[in-house]
Amino acid sequence: MTWSIIARDNATGQFGIAVATKFFAVGAHVPHIAANFGAIATQALINPYYGIDGLKLLREGRSAREIIDTLIAADGGRESRQLHILDAGGRIASHTGSDCIDWCGHIEGTGFSIAGNMLAGARVLDDTAQAYLAQDHLPFAQRLIAAMRAGEAAGGDKRGKQSAALLIHGDEEWSALDLRVDDHADPLAELERLEAVSRERWVHFRPFLPTRKNPAGITDRATIDAGIEAGIARGK
Repeated sequence: MTWSIIARDNATGQFGIAVATKFFAVGAHVPHIAANFGAIATQALINPYYGIDGLKLLREGRSAREIIDTLIAADGGRESRQLHILDAGGRIASHTGSDCIDWCGHIEGTGFSIAGNMLAGARVLDDTAQAYLAQDHLPFAQRLIAAMRAGEAAGGDKRGKQSAALLIHGDEEWSALDLRVDDHADPLAELERLEAVSRERWVHFRPFLPTRKNPAGITDRATIDAGIEAGIARGK
C-alpha cells in the first residue's frame, strides 16, 4: 500500500527516503535512517522492528542482504512484508513477500532503491526511477519529491492518496530534514510546499545546532541571525 525511494546524494553523502501511500501517517513507521550507515523502508503490512532492529545491524556494519535475511528469518509474517535497504557501501537488497498485493516489486539503481506494493502498475516505479535520474540538477530533497511526483502521475497507490513523508540525514544522528504529511487530499503537493518552507529559514538555521564535533553548537543570536539572513540572500 506504499511506494518509496531510498537514495544517497553523491554531492553531500546524505541518505534520504521519500514515501507516499493511501494510509494515515506513513512517515511514522516506514522510513528509517542511520546517519552514515544506511537507510531502510519497511512497508506493506509494516513491521516497525524491521526499522528499529535493521538500524542496529547497519551500525554494526552488516550488509543490506545480510540484514534482510536476518530480519525476515525471525518474522513469521514475512510474506506480508515489503522491505528495502541501501547501505553505506552502496549495496541494495529487498524483500517482497508472496502475500503482498499487486502490483508490487522493486527497482535497484546506482545509489538508489525503489519499492512499492498495491500500486497502479509497474510504471509507478519505472517513472519514479526515470525522474530521479533525470532531475540530478536539483537539490537532494527536491529531487526525491520530484521522483515521487512522477510515480504518482503514473498512478501511484491504486487506492488513492493520503499521506507522504521525506526524511534526510547527514552526518549527525538527528535529521537534516524530517517532513511528514499525515492526512491530506494531495500529500505530495503538500510535502513539496513544506520543503519550500524549510528553505525559508530552517535550512539556514540548522548549521548552528549542536553537533558531535561542536557539542554546544552556536548560541550567539547575532551570529545565528546574520547566518540566516546571509543564507536567505543567497537564495539557497
